[in-house]
Amino acid sequence: MKKHIFTLTAIAAIGLSACSHTEKVATVKPTDSKMTCEEINQEFSDLETVSAQAKKNKGASGTNIAAAVFFWPAAVGNYLDAENAEELVQERQENLVALSTKKGC
Repeated sequence: MKKHIFTLTAIAAIGLSACSHTEKVATVKPTDSKMTCEEINQEFSDLETVSAQAKKNKGASGTNIAAAVFFWPAAVGNYLDAENAEELVQERQENLVALSTKKGC
């Protein structure tokens, strides 16, 4: 009986550890209007990093493969989490383009 509990606990731990998380960004920040052109460009660079991580989390990474094998809902969750992060990055980029244009950057 104890062996079964240990096995189930181990499987649950593996399943939960198979989840990846992609950083979420705010599409609009209270300090946006005060940003300099240099800060806007840095923000674009930071967003590229987040976008690359989201793409990685959607792909066939070790985490996603483990999630698919041991706990398939985690694989779906990883994909949807990354998809949401990509949407937020795109919206943030659009807002920064508008801000950059407004400031004449």
